[in-house]
Amino acid sequence: MGCTGPKSVIEVRNGLTFLDLIVKQIEALNTKYGCTVPLLLMNSFNTHDDTAKSQYPRMVIEDFAPLPCKGNAGKDGWNPPGHGDVFPSLMNSGKLDALLSKGKEYVFVANSDNLGAVVDLKILNHLIQNKNEYCMEVTPKTLADVKGGTLISYDGKVQLLEIAQVPDQHVNEFKSIEKFKIFNTNNLWVNLNAVKRLVEADALKMEIIPNPKEVDGIKVLQLETAAGAAIRFFDQAIGANVPRSRFLPVKASSDLLLVQSDLYTLTDDGYVIRNPARANPSNPSIELGPEFKKVASFLSRFKSIPSIIELDSLKVTGDVYFGAGITLKGNVTVNAKSGVKLEIPDGAVIANKDVNGPEDI
Repeated sequence: MGCTGPKSVIEVRNGLTFLDLIVKQIEALNTKYGCTVPLLLMNSFNTHDDTAKSQYPRMVIEDFAPLPCKGNAGKDGWNPPGHGDVFPSLMNSGKLDALLSKGKEYVFVANSDNLGAVVDLKILNHLIQNKNEYCMEVTPKTLADVKGGTLISYDGKVQLLEIAQVPDQHVNEFKSIEKFKIFNTNNLWVNLNAVKRLVEADALKMEIIPNPKEVDGIKVLQLETAAGAAIRFFDQAIGANVPRSRFLPVKASSDLLLVQSDLYTLTDDGYVIRNPARANPSNPSIELGPEFKKVASFLSRFKSIPSIIELDSLKVTGDVYFGAGITLKGNVTVNAKSGVKLEIPDGAVIANKDVNGPEDI
């Protein structure tokens, strides 16, 4: 998304960032139950200079040499640390022992850009009652989620399978929503005593996932681990099938448009909830051109986010700008001709229409 810093400090709604909303949620939880649930943030060298020593280089596919050795010593030469580092990071930072000393038993781990990832006491209660050391929240897969990791049974253990681990000839099989019906939301509940036991024993031998990338025209491998892959090392580990409302990530500007629109409302406690005024249970399909990819460009192209309560699909290509108070309904395509700036005027209502120029509005 072209972020120059942490995505979690992007404004989501009403002047509040992802982090603001998370803090509000935890404050409300602590106030309601008279407890002291802390908030921990896992950073990386991208967001904190002091963690630079944990950097690992990207590998050049041609000869498996570290990319920095080829002259690229900037940030692009290094792997952005993955969330698989969360367990050793808890231990190495001293936070794990600090939490245990305060009587904390479980940690809820979630991506900060997932606005649906909030504490659910029903899940926590189930884990305590059944002595589950680890729980991965999964949700039914749709055609928009075919690349998401899924749970499989292998060697008598529940394991996470990511698309990067699937041979090319089986990728279509992996993407099938009939064969693999659920995918990993990366909302995880983990017993802290179990984390301590496994990290101290160096027992979390998670698979290295080679993720191919390209940097300055050079094909490289980014080596990653996934926190979900740890599921097979914990006792009584389970997957919990949760409603789609617990998976509301912002991975692209099209997702940002959804959560900033009137399709969602914000509660005083920092929860982003779906507007009941929308009759269609599915979100609109939104496809924005490369001009909207970077956050700064995206924000500069909207005076205000259009009303999309009745929108089914939106496709935008070319040099397009949206005015204020616009309403989009049904299936809408906006296509600016090459080299032409197309401005959608304030207050326009566009329903089931292809817009190629001002005359179509």
